[in-house]
Parts: sequence; C-alpha cells; structure tokens
Amino acid sequence: MADTNAMTDVLDRRVERREKRRQFFRSAGGLGLGLVGGTILGACGGGSGDNANAATGPTDPEILNFALNLEYLEATFYAYATTGAGLPANLMSGVGTPGKVIPGQQVTFSDPVVAAYAREIAKDELEHVAFLRTALGGSAVAMPALDVGGTDPNGAFSLAAQAAGLAPAGTAFNPYLNDNNFLLGAFIFEDVGVTAYKGAAPLITNKTYLEAAAGILAAEAYHASLVRTVLYSKGIQTPSLVTATQAISDARDSLDSSTDVDQGIAGVNNQISNIVPLDNNGIAFSRSYDDVLNIVYLNKGAVTQGGFFPAGVNGSLHMSSAFA
Repeated sequence: MADTNAMTDVLDRRVERREKRRQFFRSAGGLGLGLVGGTILGACGGGSGDNANAATGPTDPEILNFALNLEYLEATFYAYATTGAGLPANLMSGVGTPGKVIPGQQVTFSDPVVAAYAREIAKDELEHVAFLRTALGGSAVAMPALDVGGTDPNGAFSLAAQAAGLAPAGTAFNPYLNDNNFLLGAFIFEDVGVTAYKGAAPLITNKTYLEAAAGILAAEAYHASLVRTVLYSKGIQTPSLVTATQAISDARDSLDSSTDVDQGIAGVNNQISNIVPLDNNGIAFSRSYDDVLNIVYLNKGAVTQGGFFPAGVNGSLHMSSAFA
C-alpha cells in the first residue's frame, strides 16, 4: 500500500506541474517576445494564431512548426551523410526567412551496419519533414539557415566538439570523416530531439496531432537508442567512444539551464550500460524549448541565433534561455 501511495503521489505531482506549465503560458500573455519559458515545441511560431496565443497559450500549429525546425536540421545532416546532398527544394519553402545550408559530405562508411542504420534514419527524418509540412499546410515555416559542415574549425560541429574537449581549440571536427565521427555527430542531435518531443506532449490539444507527435517521439527514441547502442558496442573495443559520449553529455548540460539531467552511455562504475537515459522513476526527461535552443545555438546565454542555426530558427519563439 505504501508503494502504491508513493506512486500516486509521483503521478499527482507530474499532473500538477503540467497544469502549472499550462497556466504559465496562459498568464504570460502570449509568446511574441520569445522570452517565455515552457517546453520546446510548446512555444513556436511562424504560423497564424498569435491572438489565440495570448488567451490560451501555444497553438498546435505553432507546436508542430517548432518541431519542423529541428527536423530540418536532423534530416539535412543525415541526407548529406548518406547521399552527399541536402533536402529537395520542394521541402524547404514556407513562412519566414529561407536560409542557405553550410553543407556536409557523404560518409564513406566502413561498417555496413552503420551505413544501413544511417540510411534508415535519413529516410525517417525526411519523412518527418514531409509529414509536418503536410500537416501544417500553408503555415509551415521555411527551412532556416543551417550549419552542418564538417571542415571549418569555427563551424557548429567543430565548436560542439571543442566544447566537449573532443577537438583542440581552433581545429575542425568532421562528423563525415568516418563511422565513429558520424555516430558522435548523430549523438549530439538525437537525445535532444527526444527530450524536446517529450516536453511538448502535454501541450498538444488536438488528439490527431498528439498521436502524430507521439509517433515521432517514438521514432526519435528508437533512433537515439540505436545510436547509443552502436556507440556502446564499438566502445568495448574503443573505450574513447564511451568517454566521448559523456563529454558531449556534460557539454550539453553546461549549455542549458537545467540540472544535471543529460547522460552518457555508461552506467554506474561501467558495470551496466545506459542506453536509455531516464530519471529515478524510469521516465525519460524533458527539456524546455529555450534550453534546447541553448544547445543547438551552442550558447548558454539568451541569444536568437548561432551554432547549427546561424540565423536562428524560423518562428516567433527563437530566443534561448539566459543561463550563467
């Protein structure tokens, strides 16, 4: 009985936090300034509905539009890694400022398993972009400027690797160089996407959209676990890969304003794997939209652009959180 009561208390607190988060959006008087804290996807713009926002909080189209910004980034990275080319032009147009891409390059995979996994994820991410654009129709935001290059020492991947201590200052980190670099590049994105969709779910009101978002969340979780599993497996022979995931995890935690929630792939004393990063209740954690922007902008301050989005994301909610 005590265990049952404890579990009930945990669930009650989660419901209470969810309702407080909703009330916060309602009382904030809209999202136009991009300063409101909430969950990623739960506060994005680029479509209509600003008046409704002021009274009721973020609309479902705004939620999907913020998701679309992230899907553009992931889909573009995987497209270059597997084909040497970016997204087709018919999947880039939309509301807001269309941007140019600092391109990547095709990976010459040495492991056929990694190559097959990469092609599968690339296909899935492309389908996510197409689905969200179809669901949003004329309100879909355009693909913003992206930096997925791998040869510039000051490029997004290089700066992310330098922040994690994986590359010396002033040197490039190329995620397209080989299988291991590609997996580490993928690791940078996938966990962030999972926590983003997890945080957004309570704010989606339309059941059809909620089901779709849940499906994308599941797909992203599969992707993240796949990448983490392959890194852990390869890390048995190359321990530096396991160490690298923890370094990336620590770097992400140093950028956002959350507590130390991010996790590498090794468990306690390396006696257990940590393929599925969870809290003490066995539940995946969430990130706020502005915390996610801190990570993809590679900046722990309140900024509107940088890192993988050189000109910022498209939509009204584009500012990261201030974290000192």
